[in-house]
Formats: sequence, structure tokens, C-alpha cells
Amino acid sequence: MQKILGKDEYAPYYQSYVELVSEGDFVNLLEEGIGKTTQLVSHLSEEQGMFRYAAEKWTVKELLGHMADTERIMAHRLLSVVRGDAVSLPGFDEEVYVQAASFNEQSVNDLLQNLQAVRSSTIHLMKSIDAESMQKSGTANNSNVTVRALVVIILGHELHHCNILKDRYLASEQ
Repeated sequence: MQKILGKDEYAPYYQSYVELVSEGDFVNLLEEGIGKTTQLVSHLSEEQGMFRYAAEKWTVKELLGHMADTERIMAHRLLSVVRGDAVSLPGFDEEVYVQAASFNEQSVNDLLQNLQAVRSSTIHLMKSIDAESMQKSGTANNSNVTVRALVVIILGHELHHCNILKDRYLASEQ
């Protein structure tokens, strides 16, 4: 995907997410991604949902909540940019968001359903965007970002956290 996105389309912070995404139809990639994420976490027990691989790290439940929050924010940015809103969109502190949420009091299933609902909304939004509009750009967290970069960031963020789930959470439990 790097070859398709110019470095001026997103902030350097997102480079590691961008590198994870393969070229393809964005709607299909979004659908495939949530399918894989669902497969990865749908079998987890509530006890497994409370697992954290280190004392200062989030629980699986907090990670799932973070994934939904982040996609919701990125999809809002996407909507704002594609609709031509010229306002500079704010950043957010993921640690503050997780601390302010009650993810650990929710069931794994509820958190997964929330993530699936957010993804469904993102997919429907993407289906309404034409190729020309994918080139639009705006400002988020004081950096230029294009519509297509925001989709890639959503995809890459999910892949990043699924890799962490597999490597550090689920592997640690065995």
C-alpha cells in the first residue's frame, strides 16, 4: 500500500499501520478484516477477556474497546474530509479514552458486537464514496490526511492490534 499512498497523505505516526495493509478493494478489505477479527476473539471467555500480558498493559476487553473507539474516530475524520469540512479535526489520547471507558465491565461479546457495528457503519460509508472523493484531503491532529489514507489507517490499526492479540495476549495464555 505504501506505493499507492504518498508520504504526504498521512502523519508519520501511522507508517507502521500503512505498511501492514495489502493493496485491494477497500470495502472487501474492511469486510475480510472484521471477519478475521471476529474469528480471533469470538471464542474468548470472560476470564480471557480480562487477561493482560503485563501489569501496565490493557486487558483484551480494553483492547477491543480501543479498536472500536479508534475506528469510530477515524471514520468520523473520513466523513468530515470526504464531505468537505474544512475544520481541523482534533487528535485524541487513547490512554485517556480507555481509562474513561468501562470496557472491563462489558462482555467480550458486547465489545465484539460494538466493533462489528462500527465496522458495518464504516463499510456503508465507504460504499458511498466515489474514486474521485478518495483523493480529498483535510487536517486531523495538525497533519494532512487523505480519505484513502484514513481507510488504510483503519485497516492497518485493526491488523496491528490483531497481531498483538495473537502474539502477546493469546500466545501468552497457552
